[in-house]
Amino acid sequence: MICKAFQEHWPEYLMEAAGLGFFMLAAGVITVVFEYQDSPVHQALPDPFLRLIGIGIGMGLTAIAIIYSPWGQQSGAHINPAVTLTFYRLGKIKPWDAVFYILAQFMGGLVGVWLAILILGAAFTHPPVNHIVTVPGAAGLGLALLGEAVIAFCMMMTILMVSNTPKLGRWTGVFAGCLVCLYVIFEAPLSGFGMNPARTFASALPAHIWTAFWMYLLVPPAAMLLAAEVYVRFKGLRAVACAKLNHHTHTRCIFRCEYRYPETPTGD
Repeated sequence: MICKAFQEHWPEYLMEAAGLGFFMLAAGVITVVFEYQDSPVHQALPDPFLRLIGIGIGMGLTAIAIIYSPWGQQSGAHINPAVTLTFYRLGKIKPWDAVFYILAQFMGGLVGVWLAILILGAAFTHPPVNHIVTVPGAAGLGLALLGEAVIAFCMMMTILMVSNTPKLGRWTGVFAGCLVCLYVIFEAPLSGFGMNPARTFASALPAHIWTAFWMYLLVPPAAMLLAAEVYVRFKGLRAVACAKLNHHTHTRCIFRCEYRYPETPTGD
């Protein structure tokens, strides 16, 4: 079973790794542009809130680009173990596909951070960017935990509601990207905007900063699973068509797919 899953679906696993890797590299570049003290953009924007807006727009557009890219269309563009785990709970992903997706996400995120270190050097590794680590903000651990729970819950609820609404399904990636933008601007000061265990791990390992790592590891999956339970309670399990964020594509689908609007080829 392990070998069969890997032999048949390894392209999707690599696409997931590449997706989060690119997201982390882009996050590093964008953050350096706005926060590195010698950056012309940083010097031109002395207001921290304006810089947060710039970072938020950049990261939101990055998320949208990944979701609608050819690879994102094929893999489903989870790029987050919490998303993959939730769709597994919803019965849309086979067990070994979920395992390999999560492993790929962790490895891809780490490679993305390593590339940022190689390309950006001290501008990325030294404060204030500091490997773009996620740590609780000045308001403390309690608000950071609440912030992580709220953003993860809202993200998964939005994905489920929009992707399973025929007239809105093709816009799921735009909704997700807009949420990323808003989270960076308004929630990042509370928790650093983790919402993704693989994203937090990718920064924590090379930075050797594990502050409240348990929270970033456990809270996003728990909140997304809670969102799934709420959705299923009101809509039913069969209301979840597939695990892809963007199914308006003609690429193969490796999930337990019931997507029917419009007709799209499905896999096993």
